[in-house]
Amino acid sequence: MSWDSESPAARRANEATSTATLAAGDPPPLSPDGDGKPGWRRKAGAYVALTKPRIIELLLVTTVPTMVVAERGLPSVWLMVATVVGGTLAAGGANAINMYVDRDIDKVMDRTKKRPLATGVITPRSALVFAIGIEIAAFAMLWGTVNLLSAVLAVSATLFYVFVYTLWLKRTSSRNIVIGGAAGAAPVLIGWSAVTNSVDWPPIVLFAVIFYWTPPHFWALAIRYRDDYAKVDVPMLPVVASFRTTAWRILLYTLLLVALTVAFAPVAGMGDLYLASALLLGAVFTYRAVRLLRESTPAVAMRVFTWSITYITLLFGAMAVDQLIRSGL
Repeated sequence: MSWDSESPAARRANEATSTATLAAGDPPPLSPDGDGKPGWRRKAGAYVALTKPRIIELLLVTTVPTMVVAERGLPSVWLMVATVVGGTLAAGGANAINMYVDRDIDKVMDRTKKRPLATGVITPRSALVFAIGIEIAAFAMLWGTVNLLSAVLAVSATLFYVFVYTLWLKRTSSRNIVIGGAAGAAPVLIGWSAVTNSVDWPPIVLFAVIFYWTPPHFWALAIRYRDDYAKVDVPMLPVVASFRTTAWRILLYTLLLVALTVAFAPVAGMGDLYLASALLLGAVFTYRAVRLLRESTPAVAMRVFTWSITYITLLFGAMAVDQLIRSGL
């Protein structure tokens, strides 16, 4: 089946799920006020959009449950707030720099042409100053209120995302999202170190979980926007490989992901609730990946993408609930 084999009904389904693509960082459309200049509220919203808040939501979904596992109960509210705020600033700064670097292709891609730098709501210089400013604030806050290790991990993730993924791999390698996904896996290390001031095997396994979750999550979205990436010469896997090859890779990474989530149970001393959840959620993810292999349509790919978000949210939620129940809370 060809890449463009999408029925009108499937196209409507894609359009209905378009809000899910916000998880990949697309801000709501911005338009200037009547005088041709953006008002302060619109400009404030544009600065928020620079941080890609929907991506940050996903990162924080993994941070707090990791802290619960590290604490074997509920950490102090202040520690959780400080870690979440510091992590939000760090991730937001990284995402803003990413938009600064990618402003040329963002103007061309349909999925990103409403971003603040593409529309001119914010100037490149202002965006870069803003990004560096909140990155410095993130390091200072994490160092001052959490610990130095967490601060170093957060800034290291930003540097990796900017220099390794955005500036090097994104436009040169089809393995861009595979290697670049390491930056998105850093929040579990930050959450664990915030509680223990160390890094141990459980957070390393969780790092691997997010690392292997990222490719099937993003490749499914990239299938839907294959033409967008192709016209700006960004070699996402669906652009340089066939649909079937991409679907096979999604299935392979999904199986590795499920295996890692199961391995996390004995490594971290998790209970039956977590293990049962990991098996059930993993079975659903695998089923959807197999279906994508059999039904080669962007509509099915988008269902894999939306499920991947639900999957990681429920998995880490089950992780936290498992530990809270076992701790007697």
